[in-house]
Amino acid sequence: MAWPLVARAQQPAMPVVGFLRSTPFADAMHVVAAFRQGLKDAGFVEGQNIAVEYRSADSDLGRLPVLAAELIHWPVDVIVGNNVSALAAKAATTTVPIIFADGGDPVRDGLVPSLNRPGGNVTGVVFFAGVLGAKRLDLLHQLAPKATTIAVLVYPNAADTEAERKDVQTAARAIGQQIVMFDASSDRDIEIAFATFARRGAGALLVGTGAFLNSHRDRIVALAAHHRLPASYAQRQPVLAGGLMSYGASITDAYRQVGNYAARIVKGEKPADLPVMQSTKFEFVINLKTAKSLGLDLSPTLLALANEVIE
Repeated sequence: MAWPLVARAQQPAMPVVGFLRSTPFADAMHVVAAFRQGLKDAGFVEGQNIAVEYRSADSDLGRLPVLAAELIHWPVDVIVGNNVSALAAKAATTTVPIIFADGGDPVRDGLVPSLNRPGGNVTGVVFFAGVLGAKRLDLLHQLAPKATTIAVLVYPNAADTEAERKDVQTAARAIGQQIVMFDASSDRDIEIAFATFARRGAGALLVGTGAFLNSHRDRIVALAAHHRLPASYAQRQPVLAGGLMSYGASITDAYRQVGNYAARIVKGEKPADLPVMQSTKFEFVINLKTAKSLGLDLSPTLLALANEVIE
């Protein structure tokens, strides 16, 4: 009777991944599912041969250092997280491997010194969310050409979203497009933003990138519908919820790659030897039902460019 207990005691401990996020997991289950798929592709199934410890700051960035320290002392074999979560983890440890999913520039943000040779204990995947603002502005202008003023909702004081702000401002000046920008970092800010957009006569809306705005996508989509604003997003999830269009790199594909890197590190590879991967899968999604409800007449040429048209 004692033999099974002895056998189990001699089995190696199950590796543990810490999944750290700045925003609530309730709004990020699509990236969690993609991460798990990346693990599975490499032979790991959560709960069977690998464990995952989830921690969220619930949009209170001041909690991230405490949560990172908690995971380090658990201990975990590797920490994965979005941009600000990875920065908090990097500040807390130089030994535990860290894998980031970053929509901006990880070199500029101080995560790694080089994409090809990250060195240290940090590597990850970059999916270029913040540098596509000009392209999204152009597509939105084509979808809603009668909009003389385009509203822009931005999450402030983050490196990737500030880069996007400048990108959109430069693009707007180049085509003579009037824009009105509003910074939002709370629920109340979002409500005030839409009241401001209505007062300023905005005819369309460009929603900025970043985990905060994506985590509030349902409310933003609802307000855009209420104010009858054709809206552009960086990810497809708001379009599935009723938004007009999205254009950007696939964040789910990026997190699948993060899962794959986590598996490789658990198997013994070092983050210093794993170059930062660059996501190459881009998605242009249009919600045709929303376009019709807004009275937009979309050209066949534009529809043909879309990777996905939601009927």
